[in-house]
Parts: sequence; C-alpha cells; structure tokens
Amino acid sequence: MGAGEARSINEGMCTRWHDRCRPDVDGTVSISIFDAQPRALPYKFDLIERHPKGSQAFLPMTPHPFLVIVSDGPGATPQAFVTEPYQGVQFARGVWHGVCTPLHAPGLFAVVDRAETADNLEEHRSDTPWTVEA
Repeated sequence: MGAGEARSINEGMCTRWHDRCRPDVDGTVSISIFDAQPRALPYKFDLIERHPKGSQAFLPMTPHPFLVIVSDGPGATPQAFVTEPYQGVQFARGVWHGVCTPLHAPGLFAVVDRAETADNLEEHRSDTPWTVEA
C-alpha cells in the first residue's frame, strides 16, 4: 500500500488512510492534540514561524476545512489556501508557515512533530499585517 492510500479494515467498519505523514525530526516524535480557536475570513496576521529541527504535520479531527499559510521567508509574500475536508498538511523542517488556523469550531487537530521544543521555534512578525481574503 502506498502513502496516502485508503483501505478497508476491521471487517469493513473502518477506513484506514495509510502513511499520512512521515516525520523528519532530530529527536523524538510526538503526537499532540491542538484545540485552536476558529478564525474568520478575511483573516489578518503578522506572525509566521518555522521549526528548524523537525517537520510538523496537522491532521484535522473534524471534516472542517482550515486555512494554511506558507512563505518562502520573512521577506516574501505569504501564500494561503483552504484545505479540503479531512485534508492534513505537513510542513517540512525549516518551512515558514502561519499558525494553526481553523475556520470552524471545534478546531481539533492531531499534530505530529518533534517532542523537544528547545531551539525548534523561530518566529517573525511583519511590520505590516497581511490579509487573507475569502
């Protein structure tokens, strides 16, 4: 079975989407639950972040789409998109991205990343906020 493929398990009572993320971390992998407050579009933000010591995957625990923001760096124009229902995202190590941004409650996510948080977070605030339109 290839990465991301679905198959029926448990006598047909469950669908397994196999291999949805492949953590790339220096250290121990952790699975956490995030309960994020929903935001609305248009959405203004000035903060992007990156994790130099490991990838970070967000797997929604609801069918609701969420907002994903990525950037080539602090001096670049961020790009944004809204996910499909149940679509997860994985940011490679070092990729600049926005914070967890659900558009509906509850904003529940399983997050797979590096357990050790020391020296694994860099943040940048823009002088002028960006706006993501609907």
